[in-house]
Amino acid sequence: MRGGQMNTWQADTVAAQRRPVGGLVGVDVAPAIHPTAAFAAPTAAAFADLAVRRRAIDFYTRYGNPNHAETASVIAALEGGETALLYASGMAAITATIVAFGTGARVVAQRELYGGTAGFLDSIAPRLGIGVDFVHHDDLAGFDQALRTPATLVLLETPTNPLLRVTDVAAIATLARRAGAVLAVDATLGSPVNQQLLGLGADIVLHSATKYLGGHGDLTAGVAVTSNDLADRLWSDAYLFGATLSAHDAWMLQRGLRTLPVRMRQHNRSASAVAAHLTEHPAVVRVHHPSLVDHPQAELIARQMTGPGGVLSFEVRGGLEAAERVVSRLRLPSRAASFGGPTAAVVLPARMWSGMGSATVEDLVPAGLIRLAVGLEDPADLNMDLDQALS
Repeated sequence: MRGGQMNTWQADTVAAQRRPVGGLVGVDVAPAIHPTAAFAAPTAAAFADLAVRRRAIDFYTRYGNPNHAETASVIAALEGGETALLYASGMAAITATIVAFGTGARVVAQRELYGGTAGFLDSIAPRLGIGVDFVHHDDLAGFDQALRTPATLVLLETPTNPLLRVTDVAAIATLARRAGAVLAVDATLGSPVNQQLLGLGADIVLHSATKYLGGHGDLTAGVAVTSNDLADRLWSDAYLFGATLSAHDAWMLQRGLRTLPVRMRQHNRSASAVAAHLTEHPAVVRVHHPSLVDHPQAELIARQMTGPGGVLSFEVRGGLEAAERVVSRLRLPSRAASFGGPTAAVVLPARMWSGMGSATVEDLVPAGLIRLAVGLEDPADLNMDLDQALS
């Protein structure tokens, strides 16, 4: 235990010990996969009970599955939450959370959000009768003012993708609580290793588990960590949407979680080394990473985070065309949209974000910005590759 937080291996062992073992004396070291669409009930009465039970794991896999329950218990333990819900993607987790508050809901969201999230709030939420007001991530007075009008949900992201800005979760949690609003935070870039946001007042912590939680680039998943009461509310809509994670992917996600702390330590160290190196390069205008001592929110980062994460971004001289040349010349990173796996990945946010349907964030992304997600490579190799691409 670390201050009430269970480490991955302890949580995984607890999940294993809770599994029914069918009369076996030993407990399986690696969890079993339950690749079934439905479960047979022993009697008509048992079937009737399971059909109406919330989050049942032995009725129909769209409702839940033993692999969902085991993996959710590990993630909830890592975040210090009561429970977790698994989804087919990070966007499924985010959109299902927003829609769960229903027509007539009002969302106060920070302006600096992942492009897909902002695109949903810009274009789809209004069609569903959900009102949205945007406030800049560091404008506490703006959040205070926005929350003086009744609001249902406050939606944050920290650190932000792709500019690595950090939002003061504890301060906004105080404002949300006063307003009677639920606070949800997308914590994908930080991971539960680097930040514990439920402890700072968040009600729901969201992750694209495709990234660091899975850690191998071979699954797509999302997760919402929260209280049992809120989980019941979210599940009531989510199982009807059908954005269900497969049993196999839930099993793979649990496998990835076993190495999360070790992987994150390497991501943290390597990204910090690469960010420091880029600050010295004459072709680079600006570097964005929480490890940098001149980060405009260094004091907040020291209070809120224990590690900076493996994603950084940097701006090059010459704008978008220069950035495209640099990305094309890089040899080690994959030019791929996701991150969090063992190999580095690089994208041009100005290109990627423009296809997500959000005018809200497009103007926040500099044309010459490159997002680099550092993998488990030796940072010295990445720095050499960056030097030749920037030369």
